[in-house]
Amino acid sequence: MTINFFEPGDVPQPPDKVKIELLEVEPYPDKWRVKLRIHVTPFLQRPNLEIVLWREDRPVANLSIIETMHPRMEFTMHIRGVSDPAGEYRVSVSLYYRDEMKEGEDEPPPPVQKDARELKLTIS
Repeated sequence: MTINFFEPGDVPQPPDKVKIELLEVEPYPDKWRVKLRIHVTPFLQRPNLEIVLWREDRPVANLSIIETMHPRMEFTMHIRGVSDPAGEYRVSVSLYYRDEMKEGEDEPPPPVQKDARELKLTIS
C-alpha cells in the first residue's frame, strides 16, 4: 500500500528547489490566537520551518516544525506575554534544512536556510 502526501500531479523537488509558496495569517475573533496557513513546494527531503510572531522587536509566539511530512499546513499560535493583544505584529517564517552529524563531529552543522517569508498583521 502506498500513502501519498502530495496532490496528484505534484512533483517532489530537491531541497534547493523547495520554497514557501503560501503564507497566510488571520487573527481569531478572541484576538489571543492567530491562524497560520503555510504551503511549501512538494519535497523529496522533509524540510524544517521556524515560525515567529513578533510584536515590535519582541517574539510573542514561536513554533518549530521539524521535518514536516506535509506540504500544506495549518497552525494556531497563541499570543503570550502581553496585557492586550491589540496592535501591530509580523510573522516570519524560515524554511531550512540541516545536514546530519558525521561521525567524529562534536556539533551538528549549521542549518541552511532555503527560503523565508514575512507578513504584517494588525489585531484591532
